[in-house]
Amino acid sequence: MRPLDRSRRRFLTLTAASAASLTALGLPALPASAAPAGADDAAEPDFGPNVFVYDPTTPTEEIQSTLDRLFAAQEHNEMGADRYAVLFKPGRYEVNAKLGYYTTVAGLGGHPDDVEIHGAVRVVGQPDPDSQAGISALTNFWRSVENLSIAPTDWSNQWAVSQASPMRRVHVKGILWLEPGSGGYSSGGYIADSKVDGITINGSQQQWLTRDSELGGDWTNGVWNQVFSGVLGAPAQGFPNPPYTTLPTSPVTREKPYLFVDGEGGWRVAVPALRYDSAGTTWGAGARPVPSLPLAHFFIARPTDSAQRINQELSRGRHLLLTPGVYHLDRALRVEHPDTIVLGLGMPSLAPTTGDAALRIEDVEGVRIAGVLVDAGPVESEVLVEVGKRHSHRGHASNPTSLQDVFFRIGGPWVGRAVTSLVINSRHAILDNIWAWRADHGIEDTVGWTVNTAETGVVVNGDDVTAYGLFVEHYQRYQTIWNGERGRTVFYQSELPYDPPSQAAWSSPTGRGWASYKVAGPVREHEAWGLGVYSYFNQEVDIRCDRAIEAPKRAGVRFHDAVTVFLDGSGGIERTVNEAGTPVVGSYGTSPVVEYP
Repeated sequence: MRPLDRSRRRFLTLTAASAASLTALGLPALPASAAPAGADDAAEPDFGPNVFVYDPTTPTEEIQSTLDRLFAAQEHNEMGADRYAVLFKPGRYEVNAKLGYYTTVAGLGGHPDDVEIHGAVRVVGQPDPDSQAGISALTNFWRSVENLSIAPTDWSNQWAVSQASPMRRVHVKGILWLEPGSGGYSSGGYIADSKVDGITINGSQQQWLTRDSELGGDWTNGVWNQVFSGVLGAPAQGFPNPPYTTLPTSPVTREKPYLFVDGEGGWRVAVPALRYDSAGTTWGAGARPVPSLPLAHFFIARPTDSAQRINQELSRGRHLLLTPGVYHLDRALRVEHPDTIVLGLGMPSLAPTTGDAALRIEDVEGVRIAGVLVDAGPVESEVLVEVGKRHSHRGHASNPTSLQDVFFRIGGPWVGRAVTSLVINSRHAILDNIWAWRADHGIEDTVGWTVNTAETGVVVNGDDVTAYGLFVEHYQRYQTIWNGERGRTVFYQSELPYDPPSQAAWSSPTGRGWASYKVAGPVREHEAWGLGVYSYFNQEVDIRCDRAIEAPKRAGVRFHDAVTVFLDGSGGIERTVNEAGTPVVGSYGTSPVVEYP
């Protein structure tokens, strides 16, 4: 994104022998091969050299030294290959954790308050000569915090981020500050299953999604598109002024899996259950126990492991935990068993090298993919991640596949090419914080109209798919195509490509440019809330997009609170939804549409 002026509950632990309990909770009874005989769940796992595990007996100076060293290495390492995770066992820690690129800080308790960071877990702004404030958070991507509490010792905890920087299952015992400060720009982010006791200073955040959380104080400010879904204490509906879209509940959700250490010292992975019409956190007073699985059921992969080796483990019915690093894959990882969990630690990257996909998931129930970055390779892939086979029709309403914190990148660290980043064929899938990004900047010679090529970010063919936090940017045709029936999107953010060299090079069969969000003509039912589409054509050529959102005009296809914005550059967007809206062309302007049709 570019600037304008530019009573706690402990976890229910499940043993491999308790197949009946697993089944009753909707979890699979894993085959005997899934866990080695005699595996010691209390043994310290070997996560490799880029994962740091601390307990309260570790000297504070040692922890702070590691955090400072990682930040110094990662503060500006936007296109680097290093990935890190810092994990805290239950206890209280007096530290100040600044997060740079590809860094995760997470607690290992059964409840967020089991780990208290007395200090900060924060992201700060970066120098930006294009900002009047001289600082911004516009490229503060690829970092995360989860499953802990923060007691700020300064006046607030700063989390100045843009895309692909989730805050999940966090209790902020004070004020949360989401902008870089002094009026610097920031480009939107994501909070889920979290509680903020004090006010939240949104400030210059241009767009934001907060889902299934609790706000103890006011949410201040707003720029273009702020969405609250199932948030207790959320501001009232006010779009476009203030730009708040508020849904009292989220229709169907399931929180991201996460690591924790149980009361006996056993390492486990929590597997949160499905919720319907949810609001507030999963861990507040009266919350139900969360089922979990022993870490022994997981293959702990290293970046040196081949795709063949990882696929052998997946085929045996084991789950997959990807430790930090870049996985160069000569073939797709294949998920064939229902209820398989693929969990990334420290934002690992899957990078196909031969033109295959990075990940292919069969049309089976209950698969969970979480916490991974997918980088296109130099040989064009038809698709990077595919969920189900084309024409999949089996329903999975009671146990859908979910993708959470899955981020795609075309170009940037190297030349990357793909036709489509993500294709969803399975019914009832849940997408929860997806950023599909054709890079607009990167290492020299890795970005350009004919260099990092990609047509479409996300294609949804399956029926009954629900998306929360869908960020899709800079692709060369439609950003998002929705072919399935009864689809729902809660928050959408999209910039059109910056770099079309001419109108002729960027014109669709229906007119000038390509809509960002395309609902296919045959679709009878579709609904979306809180959509923002932005233009910044930077080639000094008058490029027009006839409409930001293109959809069949019928009663069952509905849009609530959509806006287009001219950011900078040349040309612009003529209409917001089909024929509705006013032009935002040539200079700064916005065009909100509250209801369509």
